Amino acid sequence: MFIVPERDIANLMTREAAFDAVEKVFAAMAAKDAYNFPVIREAIGHEDALYGFKGGFDRAGLTLGLKAGGYWPNNLEKRGLINHQSTVFLFDPDTGMVKAMVGGNLLTALRTAAASSVSIKHLAPRDAKVMGMIGAGHQATFQLRAALEQRNFEKVIGWNYHPEMLPNIEKVADEAGVAFEPVELDGMAEADVIISITSAFSPSLMDAHVSAGTHIACMGTDTKGKQEVEAALLARATVFTDEVAQSVSIGEAQHAIADGLINESDIVQIGVVINGAHPGRSSEEEITLFDGTGVGLQDLAVASSVVDLAIEQGIAIEVDF
Repeated sequence: MFIVPERDIANLMTREAAFDAVEKVFAAMAAKDAYNFPVIREAIGHEDALYGFKGGFDRAGLTLGLKAGGYWPNNLEKRGLINHQSTVFLFDPDTGMVKAMVGGNLLTALRTAAASSVSIKHLAPRDAKVMGMIGAGHQATFQLRAALEQRNFEKVIGWNYHPEMLPNIEKVADEAGVAFEPVELDGMAEADVIISITSAFSPSLMDAHVSAGTHIACMGTDTKGKQEVEAALLARATVFTDEVAQSVSIGEAQHAIADGLINESDIVQIGVVINGAHPGRSSEEEITLFDGTGVGLQDLAVASSVVDLAIEQGIAIEVDF
């Protein structure tokens, strides 16, 4: 088996490679060439942590495995570690033997950012100029870097529950040569694209905060009970997602479904847009919303790419197991 430690991931996986891997796996899911296993995600009753497993099988790419990990909200303050911690395990689909163990922290950040970036490519207005960010934590910086590559944005506006964290995303905007402005939530009405990346259990972005024609990527809700946006906003929007089953059970759509505002049949898998079977955005006034729940196949796709690169470059550690 091969081991690719977390310390080596940054030199192996780029934003471009993550984007390609995620876009391809979304297309494979829509074509029924790949499928995810049911997610296990639980509060473990220790350190306020959420822990779980995401896995799947890509028949086309012969990629089988799972990601184990979760969210430890006290890590940064207590230990100087990032709050999201994960490891990806890959298996040989022909034999069931373990093939690789890969550090999953940076890969998770890159693949999550790639997912929202894919949604912007296929659903956001072509002339989008103002990028809105809700959330300013570690993951938000990855989200913003990836998003700014998809349109010719001229301005970034940002809101965070803890405003002292906004310099995190202001720095990214500055590096990209884009103006940054902190706003209150009602200021999000100026945005053409909004990414919400928080770990909230009650909504911040309300229906009244969003203008016609906006594309929204909801990237923080991946657990039962979490919620970033008002359910009424999903009723007003055309809703797309990575996987419908996760969207209605652990994603942003769980609340709109529970309130009877939308039906499961109203939610569109983004892979069918990528494959050309759905037109995506249909008008300049349409609000599109991507419910990015995070699927195991995303992790497997980027991890598999990293293993191949690590072996090719002689970085992968081979051990008998």
